[in-house]
Amino acid sequence: MAASAAEGGDGVRRWIGLGLAIAVLAVAVLAPPVAGLPVAGQRAIGILLFAVVLWVSEAVDLTVSAFLIAALIIVLVGSAPDPQDAQRIIGLSRARDWAIAGFANNAVALVGAALVFAAAVTATGLDRRIALATLSRVGTRPQGILAGTLAVGVLLAFLVPSATARVSAVVPIVLGIIAAFGMPRDSRLAALLMIGSAQVCSVMNIGVLTAAAQNATFLGLIGRAIPGATVTWLDWFIAAAPFWLVMVPLTGLILWRFHTPEAEVGAGGEGAVARELAALGPMSGAEWRTLLTAAVLLCVWATEVRLHALDTASSTMIAVTLLLLPRIGVMSWKQAQASVPWGTLILFAVGIALGTVLVQTRGAAWMAGMIVDAFALRHATPFVIVAVMSAFLIVVHLGFASATALAAAFIPIVISVLQEVARAGVPVNVAGVTMILQFAVSFGFLLVVSAPQNMVAFGTGTFAARDFTRSGVVITLAGYALLLLLTATWWDWLGYVRG
Repeated sequence: MAASAAEGGDGVRRWIGLGLAIAVLAVAVLAPPVAGLPVAGQRAIGILLFAVVLWVSEAVDLTVSAFLIAALIIVLVGSAPDPQDAQRIIGLSRARDWAIAGFANNAVALVGAALVFAAAVTATGLDRRIALATLSRVGTRPQGILAGTLAVGVLLAFLVPSATARVSAVVPIVLGIIAAFGMPRDSRLAALLMIGSAQVCSVMNIGVLTAAAQNATFLGLIGRAIPGATVTWLDWFIAAAPFWLVMVPLTGLILWRFHTPEAEVGAGGEGAVARELAALGPMSGAEWRTLLTAAVLLCVWATEVRLHALDTASSTMIAVTLLLLPRIGVMSWKQAQASVPWGTLILFAVGIALGTVLVQTRGAAWMAGMIVDAFALRHATPFVIVAVMSAFLIVVHLGFASATALAAAFIPIVISVLQEVARAGVPVNVAGVTMILQFAVSFGFLLVVSAPQNMVAFGTGTFAARDFTRSGVVITLAGYALLLLLTATWWDWLGYVRG
């Protein structure tokens, strides 16, 4: 009965969210024309607000929201006057092309290939072997096990391009360690390790370009908004390296302070890990082939542009093709098809399309002007712009359960804001500062609902949501302070801040 009541309450919440989304859309579409804003831009903003309410309220599945957004672009934007020529209508077929244009984006190909690659790593058990091998070397002391858990999160970020998949690989191992220690699931040791596995995942989403889909969203949007602008895997890695190298140990210290394990923690964890590792047996041929492919792929990513012309998406697609081939591959297409979250890919593509529509209809530029005036950014320094906009994105993230959705909704606006202040004479590097603000998009440290990987860890029942938030507030503040410090130093020295 309690479950039925919960389902009923959830259903009511979803209907309220859907009703509110429709109401917001209706107000935006039916409102009188706004000076300086084309009708198509006004409708595009209405669709954006509709999407934000859906994503925040989770009124419908994220994939369903993607189809709704695409349909609204076709109908509402397609029936609006052309921003370039008010005497003619944009047309449904042209709007349809805009709505599906995201599927032809290079970044979507990267995400799709990366998700299949992550499925291969999981299918062969390579991720579990790496996690167990790492934990087997850290001893039985809780401090060592926490360090090992964080190290696993760092290593998997380079091999598994899916935050949810990385945490899902670590969770059963951590639960096994907790059981071996003879500790209950709601112990402080369990909370320490499980929260740590989720938080280090968010840190590494910033550290590695291919670690999260929202980073590819940035690539897709920046490439369309600024012709010729690109960020290679190595560019991102060099820029983000100081951030994660400081944040990973700092996160461990903060978590230890807030979730210090019980004094009576016993031995047994090391033996449990050793037994599980022994049960895996020697590495299989499929694991060796996957590991070799991953090593070669990392080298190709790191030498993009400098030694060859293969971009990140192309090299990843080639690697995935090898892993799917008969005899030399490691899994069948049926296995890949069942393991890849295709809905994420659809949301990702439609999110890029929505961002492009906002730019083409001048909706993003109009909103950017409003934000520039509201925060007095027209004559601000690049550092102040980063400080204000990153804080804005961190706060807005409180309402988003998907960083990919957050990036799709706000990165086009961020780009337009930066272009607006650049036109006002502020010496700002638009592409570079957008990359820095993309780092802030991955700040899922505050709430359990701020990221899917947090929800995977929370689902184990090892900690309460308030426990996650208590330490998450300090991690967020530390990350924000480090973001500002690197903006004033490292990223400025690399030329990413000032134009």
